[in-house]
Amino acid sequence: MTSRLILFRRLALAGVLLALLVVVLGAWVRLSAAGLGCPDWPGCYGHLTAGSAAENVDAVNQAFPHRPFEYHKAIKEMVHRYFASGLGLLILVLAGLAIRNRQDPQQPVALPVALVALVIFQGLLGMWTVTLLLKPLIVVLHLVGGLATLSLLGWLAMRPSEPADRSTPASHGLRKLAGVGLVVLALQIMLGGWTSSNYAALACPDFPTCQNSYWPEMDVQDAFVLWRGLGIDYEGGVLDHPARVAIHFVHRLGAIAAALILGALSVLAWLRGASPAVRTAGALLGLVLVAQLILGPIMVMRALPLSLATAHNGVAALLLLATVRMNRLLR
Repeated sequence: MTSRLILFRRLALAGVLLALLVVVLGAWVRLSAAGLGCPDWPGCYGHLTAGSAAENVDAVNQAFPHRPFEYHKAIKEMVHRYFASGLGLLILVLAGLAIRNRQDPQQPVALPVALVALVIFQGLLGMWTVTLLLKPLIVVLHLVGGLATLSLLGWLAMRPSEPADRSTPASHGLRKLAGVGLVVLALQIMLGGWTSSNYAALACPDFPTCQNSYWPEMDVQDAFVLWRGLGIDYEGGVLDHPARVAIHFVHRLGAIAAALILGALSVLAWLRGASPAVRTAGALLGLVLVAQLILGPIMVMRALPLSLATAHNGVAALLLLATVRMNRLLR
């Protein structure tokens, strides 16, 4: 491996760590009700920093009478934006290195360039998240974009010399199961984002029942309306309780499906993987899955403390990385 390629892989790994931090910060901002801490974009109340806005708070509140300035929320939002901007800059550097080193047959080029397009679109989604007043569809797409960025950086950070495990019939079955697991996990993450953005996380405060029932009364039809028009402030949610119960309950059903498929993938990879790397990846996937399955119920039963809710999002990102790695090894 050339020195340029080594540098590229190390920067990609740094990008994975930074993207993970950005995802966790985004969850922290959303869960602490600071998503509209700065109601404009890319600045904060017409200023470059939350501190500058605080120094001109009277003028700021006159300019934004519908949303008075709150420094503790504004600083959270701006810190998230600063780290997201740093991640975008790092991705630009990766793309530049990839183009410069494109003669190396081991150097990926298309994927780093595609990441630049993704991060630009992700920036637009971040702007629309604020300007469209936390519209759930945009919030979910912003979450998906962040996790897609994390996954692609993880793929780039993996050594190109890692061989695909294709040596046995069992490996063929594992490849199919890993692909299904990745799709199901992606759908479950989107359901989690929909639950959070519609403020439905506490619609079922009991566990394993929901509203003291194993099949509660729900309004599924209203729960999954993707677009409700413009000009609606979604902070705090707009859905009635039965619709929020439906969202939460469907998210629980999705968790069961994802746990069964990823659990089977973990066990089969551990037992039948044709290489030590696949068996290790299976064990790692199982550990992260168990951690997530423990966090979810505890978070609900403790009424959604910020620390556990943020950790739930972070572990979901780690679970996605573990599943991506499994697919990388098998394919």
